[in-house]
Amino acid sequence: MIEVKNISKEFAHKKVLKNISIKFEQGKANLIIGESGSGKTVLIKTMVGLFNPDEGQILFDNRDFTSMNYKEKKEIRKEIGMLFQGGALFDSQTVEENVIFPLSMFSEMSESEKRDRANFCLQRVNLVNANKLYPAEISGGMKKRVAIARAIAMNPKYLFCDEPNSGLDPRTSILIDTLIKEITEEFGITTIVITHDMNSVIEIGDNISFIYKGEKWWEGNKSEILKSDNKELNDFVYASKFMKRIKVGL
Repeated sequence: MIEVKNISKEFAHKKVLKNISIKFEQGKANLIIGESGSGKTVLIKTMVGLFNPDEGQILFDNRDFTSMNYKEKKEIRKEIGMLFQGGALFDSQTVEENVIFPLSMFSEMSESEKRDRANFCLQRVNLVNANKLYPAEISGGMKKRVAIARAIAMNPKYLFCDEPNSGLDPRTSILIDTLIKEITEEFGITTIVITHDMNSVIEIGDNISFIYKGEKWWEGNKSEILKSDNKELNDFVYASKFMKRIKVGL
C-alpha cells in the first residue's frame, strides 16, 4: 500500500497540489483522473521522488519516503515499476534488450538469469517470438506490452502507469487494461494509473481519485462514479461521447 498524507506542492508561488491525502491499495487498480493541468502528473512525480513535497508525507508500506536520504530512496525505487505514456522503449535495443535493461541496472543476475526473467515477463504479456525485433518493427499495442514487461521485470511492489492507453485503438486499449488488472492481482502489486480514458475507469477502476484544481475532489469506485452528484466530476466523466451514451441509458 502507498499512502499520501496531506501533500502540498507549489511552483512559482502557485499551489499545484493542495493538502491531498489518498490511500492506494495493494492488489488493486488505483486510478487517478482529472483534467489536464489538475495536478495528476505532479502528484505522481512527487510520489516517486522527482519532486519534493512542500508539506506532507508519502508512505510506502508505512516507510516514510519523504524523510529518507538519497540512498534509502534509491532502495525504494528498486521496488517501483514505471509504464510511461509513450512506452519509452529504446529504439536501438531489441525487445529482449529493453526488458533486460532494468535488470542490468539494478540486479546482480547473471546474463542467463536476465534472459530467463525477460522471457518470463514477455510470455506473461503474451509476446512470443518477438525477442529479437526492434520497436520500429512492432505495433503500438505490442510496444505497450513490451513496456509492461519491462516495468514488471524487477518484480515490483508498486507499478505506476501514465496514460497506458494513449494512442491505442479501443480494442487494444481493452487488452492493455485487462493485462494491467491481471498482473496487479496476480502479483499483488499496488498499481496506480493516470488516465483520461473513461473506458478504463469503468473496466478496471477498483479505487478512483478525481483531482480538481490541485485538490482531491472525489473518491470512490467504478460503480459509484456513475451515480455521483459531484458536478465537477460529472462534467469530466460525461465529456466523452462514450460516457454520454451511458448517461442516456441510465
